[in-house]
Amino acid sequence: MSELFDQLPDNRRRPKRKNSARTQSRRKRHTRTTIVLFIAVFLLVFSAVLAWPHVKTLLDLDAPSADDYSGEGTGEVVITIPEGSTGSDIAAILVANDVVASETAFIDAFNADRRASSIQAGSYAMKNQMSASAAVASLLDPANRAEVRITIPEGFTTDQVAARLVNVMGYDAAEVEAVLADPAALGLPEEAGGNPEGWLSPVTYSFAPDTTAQEALSTMVSQRTSELTNLGIPPEDWERTIIVASIVEREVNWPEYYGQVARVIENRLTDTTQVVGRLQMDSTVLYGVGKTGGVPTQEDLAADNPYNTYIHAGLPPAPISNPGIEVIGASYNPPEGDWLYFVTTNLETGETKFSTTLDEHNVYVLELRDWVAANPAEAESAEEAENEGN
Repeated sequence: MSELFDQLPDNRRRPKRKNSARTQSRRKRHTRTTIVLFIAVFLLVFSAVLAWPHVKTLLDLDAPSADDYSGEGTGEVVITIPEGSTGSDIAAILVANDVVASETAFIDAFNADRRASSIQAGSYAMKNQMSASAAVASLLDPANRAEVRITIPEGFTTDQVAARLVNVMGYDAAEVEAVLADPAALGLPEEAGGNPEGWLSPVTYSFAPDTTAQEALSTMVSQRTSELTNLGIPPEDWERTIIVASIVEREVNWPEYYGQVARVIENRLTDTTQVVGRLQMDSTVLYGVGKTGGVPTQEDLAADNPYNTYIHAGLPPAPISNPGIEVIGASYNPPEGDWLYFVTTNLETGETKFSTTLDEHNVYVLELRDWVAANPAEAESAEEAENEGN
């Protein structure tokens, strides 16, 4: 049988093998074609996905989407952005006030502007029905800030703070007085004993135009308690520290002497031989008679009230001003020293000299008088500046 097979012509010997080779070749070409087509389709789809946002932008260039207003808006509205607000938070506020048409539109505009992350908390004067991009630009423009800035100088009394609120914020004086008389409305801590003096932190505040007197004053109290907490002063020491600091604030205007003046106060409170516990501070005498500056008259010095530290030993019953945080820190932890007296001998430079005896102190007082006699214009200017600041 094999011999017969061997004798067959070549074209009849292995037909199955030739057919099989051609089939495999066709299969390989088909597979390669399929793979190439798949890759081509994949690349086409992938490119379309990447290009679509740009194509959509071009298509929408002159036609705002249905969920966005067009233009700069109309009318006027004041919106307030709280501290810590995200882009989504701002979007919700703007939609609620009909500044933008949708949160999505604003978030898209917010994300498209790399400056948007610098938008600050506060109040802004904006318009209704603005385009999302115009709203972002408006929030980035400092000119649109709608807050009222008010600075409370260090050493202001509560009455002076009240007067400034009336003048700057436009409050009714009776409204401010009513809030100051309500410890609960102010948020005064128990340590204050119901008296706001000393508890209104003297810093610069930015208030929204619709801020109430209660909100403004309670913010000042909150600022004060935060300062005391951050300084690490125990609550039981808060009121006493503020009393001492309020006197220091009124007695000296140069920070380098805050601690030493506070030490003089502490030394006088415990002295049993020279001042016998009396502070003898003009600032407390003036406060007791309703004055905020100048030199006490003989009548002032003779007025018998709890703030007359020439008559009564010990600290006054309450603070006499609203001291700054630097004075409070220096008063809580004054430097060591045995000084009982101090006097500013140069009103222009603020040079202040400290002494342990009355005789030494009197020498420095004469030095001050000589300076005033030699510099009458500078002395008058310094006194006017002090009274203006007070």
